[in-house]
Amino acid sequence: MVLLSRAAGALAALLMLPGCLVTPGSFTSTLDIRADRSFAFAYKGEILASDMDKALGGLNSDAEEDPLEGVAPPEGEEAVLQKVVQSQSKTPTPPAEPQFDKASGDDAQMQAMASALTKEKGFRSVQYLGDHKFAIDYAISGRLDHAFLFPFNIDAQIVLPFVAVEMRGADRVRVKAPGFSNGFDKSQGPAGMGGGSGDAAAKALNGTFTLTTDAEIVSQNQEDGATTVPEGKRITWTITPLTGDAPAATLRVRP
Repeated sequence: MVLLSRAAGALAALLMLPGCLVTPGSFTSTLDIRADRSFAFAYKGEILASDMDKALGGLNSDAEEDPLEGVAPPEGEEAVLQKVVQSQSKTPTPPAEPQFDKASGDDAQMQAMASALTKEKGFRSVQYLGDHKFAIDYAISGRLDHAFLFPFNIDAQIVLPFVAVEMRGADRVRVKAPGFSNGFDKSQGPAGMGGGSGDAAAKALNGTFTLTTDAEIVSQNQEDGATTVPEGKRITWTITPLTGDAPAATLRVRP
């Protein structure tokens, strides 16, 4: 039996809309990691839902498989979200470059996704702006005793995290933000299948990603290096459509 948390269920429904790939637009994102492994992450700005079939060069145009096959029936709000996904995924095979049909209620479905996400932990506000663009205010904190990804959905078989924090051995934490670069997008694509998310999504990439920490910085790829602040050290990456290298850093924390 596959069990989805309410947050995972809402995000799953958004990601599993046919031809939907989420990418950053204009944003500000921060990550604070303490030597004792406590952390706080925030993302405030735009998330864009792009046409995945274009991103994959039409590889999905003949797909007819139900992405929810084998998943245990959910209840309550998740059941409503799943019905939305199923109704979309069982439509006749679309043309090579399908377009969202706003007349069929696509905007209403996007509004429903935004409403559902506002109920989930971490999402302080979600607003659908139209044209497959969302305004997101997300913040969460906790302890790094396991990996952290934002966003992530395994059911849609899409792994394109904006930010990933990975535990390495007993005392190291590796941070990488593949979604905050166009280099990753063009070379990897969703699930490593190649291709980009489209020129529009690439040109929309505009923001900053700031890492603060009191842990030892083992390595990082921001050429200006870290600056000293009251919280410890701070590294800020400026993200533009020309950003080719994903922000990355490795920290040494207490075991």
